[in-house]
Amino acid sequence: MTPLFYRYQKKASKFAQEFTASANNVAQEAISLVRTVRVYGTEKQEFKRYAKWLDKLYDVSFRQTMAYGGWSLSLNYLYHSTQVVAVLIGGIAIMNGKFTAEQLTKFTLYAEWLILSTWWIGDNWSSLMQSVGASEKVFRLMDLLPSRQLTSKGLRLQKLEGRIQYADVEFSYPSRPSAPILRRLNLTLNPNEVVAIVGLSGSGKSTIVNLLLQLYEPTNGQILIDGVPLSELDTRWFRERIGFVGQEPKLFRMDVSSNIKYGCPREVSQEEVEWAAKQAYAHDFLMALPDGYNTIVDDALLSGGQKQRVAIARALLRDPAILVLDEATSALDAESEHYVKSVITEVSTDPKARRTVIIIAHRLSTIQAADRIIVMENGSIVEDGKHSDLVKQDGLYSRLAQRQNDALP
Repeated sequence: MTPLFYRYQKKASKFAQEFTASANNVAQEAISLVRTVRVYGTEKQEFKRYAKWLDKLYDVSFRQTMAYGGWSLSLNYLYHSTQVVAVLIGGIAIMNGKFTAEQLTKFTLYAEWLILSTWWIGDNWSSLMQSVGASEKVFRLMDLLPSRQLTSKGLRLQKLEGRIQYADVEFSYPSRPSAPILRRLNLTLNPNEVVAIVGLSGSGKSTIVNLLLQLYEPTNGQILIDGVPLSELDTRWFRERIGFVGQEPKLFRMDVSSNIKYGCPREVSQEEVEWAAKQAYAHDFLMALPDGYNTIVDDALLSGGQKQRVAIARALLRDPAILVLDEATSALDAESEHYVKSVITEVSTDPKARRTVIIIAHRLSTIQAADRIIVMENGSIVEDGKHSDLVKQDGLYSRLAQRQNDALP
């Protein structure tokens, strides 16, 4: 019975930790998305989700307590029943002259000492099993090996030209290995070239960028940077030479100037910060803030489009060899988008600051001036060419352009 109880305690502790983590995740998610919860009036629904995990936690904790109580009761029953039996049998033996009172006393004390010691050992072992069950996940995390990106120095090229090659690259998420995102992708991006990647949602556009940034590793194939496998390069060195602006850029709770300088591998002056902001057409609204560039950023300070322009300034300040814009103009108004497109074209063609530019966009107006437009569908490239040439073809890009034109008033 005792080994079975120990195994149950270990398993129950593990479930208790998992249910506690699930309940905390629900609470954290509801709090972080409190605006959405309020707008849709789903407070009761979120409370029920939270209560469901608490009910499971209560159930497993109740069963665990009952098991411990039954185990303790059995040991106490054994202890006291042993004393009663020993006294009865010993008393009869004394009356018959087979035992002496001294022998009975010694036996009773030895039995009591043995049973109490066994109980204390069992109780401590039960606590140990609870701790093992609760800390099992922690030990698994401790046993994980550090990422190669943190342990491997890798190669550092003398100069990053910006030639990117995807050679038979395949990728699927570890949680969905049977659903490939990229299928034998072969793509070459030449130095100083402005390349736009378009396609329907889920076609693999952002995955191409995530693999380049080494946020994921290809399932098959490899990515070459200036002819060198990306896996052999020093990850930190390579990332220092990439400027990235995502669809929903995040700003830190620090002053605007520090947000623009964030991650820059060199020391920069305030004049350079303002130059980058002007290039991203962010200088005017930043100067209108209460403390200008020294204003502390919070969630309500800047709009989505303003945050994107600050993120673009951050990327331009790095003077990257490769500039990646993943839906970086999605929240910009038409005038700001026009200016930013002009800036992108200028920095990509400036002889003093030549760079490879990768643009991912759904709004085709953003990428019409690109040197090449790559059209993705179901993880594969279906079209490749300039805007004027692709529009003339009766393909996916032509249909997308026609639908966006039809959507205009």
